Amino acid sequence: FACDLHVQDIEPMPKRKMMYNQEQVEDSPYEVATFALGCFWGAELAFMRAPGVVGTRVGYTQGIKPFPTYEEVCSGTTQHVEAVMVVYDTRKVTYQELMQLALERLAITSSTFTTNLFQEGDDKSSQYRHGFYYHNPRQLEEAQALLRDNTRFEIELKPATTFYDGDEYHQQYLLKGGQSARKGATESIRCFG
Repeated sequence: FACDLHVQDIEPMPKRKMMYNQEQVEDSPYEVATFALGCFWGAELAFMRAPGVVGTRVGYTQGIKPFPTYEEVCSGTTQHVEAVMVVYDTRKVTYQELMQLALERLAITSSTFTTNLFQEGDDKSSQYRHGFYYHNPRQLEEAQALLRDNTRFEIELKPATTFYDGDEYHQQYLLKGGQSARKGATESIRCFG
């Protein structure tokens, strides 16, 4: 394939928005959201398909050990949760829309797994608990309003803490396996996560 590409502008990454920040930071039109929806592979692909999402990373957050390995997280000893960090353009998608996508993803996977805050299916590890981890007061308010009437899923609501990237092997795993990440794609995601 040939491409005639001209880069017109590069906008700054929302570096000061990566963890919870009391102050609204207006240096970028991009925001960061972090969601834990069980296995991170299927959740990441769902967010990759969402118009307005400009980047995703899978990894671990809310734990007690710096730089945990996948094996350590699976053991349950680090208290981390598998999560997806989503960078999105607020001019094209809202946090509310991303939370709705997260709930839709949970609705799809809940028919396969009985979930609570500390297990998924037969897995007793806390790595699969569900959470919305807010990065600013506005995200907290919007998540509280959305989850106020939620009786279907147990979702912890906490400030975003340090996010540790998962191994490169896990990044965009389902895309590497041949599933479409095209914006607006509606094909079923073939993964329980």
